[in-house]
Amino acid sequence: MTPEVEDALATMASVNNEFFYWMSIALMMLIHAGFLAYEVGASRSKNVLATAMKNLLAFATIVASFFFVGWFLYNAMPSGFIEFNDAAKAALPWSDNMGPNTADSGSGIFWGAFALFAATTGSIMSGAVLERIRTSGFLVLTVLVGSVTWIIGAAWGWHGAGWMLTKLGFHDVGAAGCVHMIAGFAALGILINLGPRIGRFRADGTAVTIRPHNLPLTMLGLFLIFTGFFGFLMGCVIYGADGYATIYASPTTLSAFAFNTLMALAGGIIGAYLTSRGEPFWTISGGLAGVIGCASGLDLYHPALTFILGLGAGALIPYIGKLLEKFKIDDVVGAFSVHGGIGLYSVLMAGVFLSGYPNTDGNPSITLWGQAVGALVFAALGFFPTYFLSLLLKKVGLLRIPKEVEEQGLDLSEVPATPYPEGIPVTVMPVNGGKALVGTMEVK
Repeated sequence: MTPEVEDALATMASVNNEFFYWMSIALMMLIHAGFLAYEVGASRSKNVLATAMKNLLAFATIVASFFFVGWFLYNAMPSGFIEFNDAAKAALPWSDNMGPNTADSGSGIFWGAFALFAATTGSIMSGAVLERIRTSGFLVLTVLVGSVTWIIGAAWGWHGAGWMLTKLGFHDVGAAGCVHMIAGFAALGILINLGPRIGRFRADGTAVTIRPHNLPLTMLGLFLIFTGFFGFLMGCVIYGADGYATIYASPTTLSAFAFNTLMALAGGIIGAYLTSRGEPFWTISGGLAGVIGCASGLDLYHPALTFILGLGAGALIPYIGKLLEKFKIDDVVGAFSVHGGIGLYSVLMAGVFLSGYPNTDGNPSITLWGQAVGALVFAALGFFPTYFLSLLLKKVGLLRIPKEVEEQGLDLSEVPATPYPEGIPVTVMPVNGGKALVGTMEVK
């Protein structure tokens, strides 16, 4: 082969590699379109624009802060502590690699894919806290999770040199732990301090359903998330001239991801349909739970097993939601159920069904013990930082909106626009005494 041909092939491989991750970023943008529609539909009509704006601002603040902080942490902390190695220095915002140079033209592509992962963590939390959190307080919390805590977890457990892989044999190719579990437990930490929406629970503790103002829009949003998830999973593999590898550099194929993602999606929908008795919101959320429930082992599972695990994951989420209600925790979209609880399920199931399977050369094999320790680390990394920061924000009055603003709706106080100028859809909310709230009017 002549040098000219070798150069041409190398150039083609580089272009293909960049285009692969470019499309990953583009598809992941659909996740955020989906979350926006999902949350707008789940809100009452008096809060739809404030909900949409919160999603837009979360995306923008996380992408910006991830450029300045997050990418450095991922490259500096695989050992567990900050190290100024060559990769970390190249990820500093003033590095030549963090700009439009030609020496490493792929650096921005890889950063972009991870920035979209980071933004996803903020979107996961966003739905849980709808209709009563201050935008300022939320943005502080979402930047903490999107640009600090999740990416530390990724450096530890989702990196070829991460200490959780090298010491424990931890396996989580689809980021069920470092993205979904951390974001879900982060949401739980906030919800404990934030408290439920007005009218969500009666004086005797009985839960009251506050219905979405547009359930079809919520379901459409989830289907957009399903579509975007294929871009998410593209970002979970390493693509090069020699083929595909997992984030840990072990060999894999897109075929494995295609089989298992679709079977998990189908299983999750069916499982949630059965246990929720056909409730539409839980049924379609079951699809997302199914994929997350199998994400840790997508590269190694058989599709039949993936279907069964997805079925179990979808079946679990209505019960996790009911458990939260017993503690008077108001998670509007079931974010902890789908992401936190099922992220934990995914990490542990990989330990059960993949125990003894070899990891990359020189690293321990997969074990249930290693997966359990990793899950504990991710739960703590998700929960405690947001719990304590949200508690501080609560103490200084920056966490929750005033009662009168919540009753009237955030759109009237926070957004200089009207979502439905030609008529406001009626949102009925049962409250104590058998009454109901229609918009801002009380009806017997």
